[in-house]
Amino acid sequence: MSNKYLRRYTDIPALVYLPSEKKITLLDPKSWDDSNDSHYISVYKSKKDLKTVLVLCFSQVLETYHHWRVFAVSSAGVCIRFKRAELLKAAKDQIGVTVGEVQYLKLREIRRKTLQMPQLPFIKRFAFKDEDELRIIFESATESLPKLDIPIPLSCIDQVTLSPWIHKNLSVPVIKMLKSIDGCSKIKFVRSTLVNNEEWKNIGKSAA
Repeated sequence: MSNKYLRRYTDIPALVYLPSEKKITLLDPKSWDDSNDSHYISVYKSKKDLKTVLVLCFSQVLETYHHWRVFAVSSAGVCIRFKRAELLKAAKDQIGVTVGEVQYLKLREIRRKTLQMPQLPFIKRFAFKDEDELRIIFESATESLPKLDIPIPLSCIDQVTLSPWIHKNLSVPVIKMLKSIDGCSKIKFVRSTLVNNEEWKNIGKSAA
């Protein structure tokens, strides 16, 4: 786990919205692919008699093939690397926000536990452990909200990595467009070489 950065895998439209509005967006988890995960948050919402629970997830580890394929699968995928301390400071300024790392448990482990209600939004099955998530969660007992935008300084964005599946020739104009957004000219933009790295290939060619 890296204590310095948090990574958010998303797509170019979401990336454009973030610096344009200078906000991160928390959403309702009911549409998540992992229904075990969203169910626990639904139970948490019900037990606390809340009107709103919204979530935004980040990875605490270096890029993996899994992250790209699950969370940013198309050529329009991106990974936004945030400066952890600066991002979380901005998030915690929002009333109703809590931050926590996800705990990954096996079924045989959870059978022996008596779960505490505050744990529910931060528990996931062990098979997802490699995601190493941190979550920003907003809750409200009085407002019904479909989403929540939290203001952040653009200085908390350390780097943006484009999809390993975007064509090299397309990545150049895309980066130029992104840098033209107000406040983005100093952000570092790169293209992932996870699945096509020339140095890696050349080392293989030099095998004795």
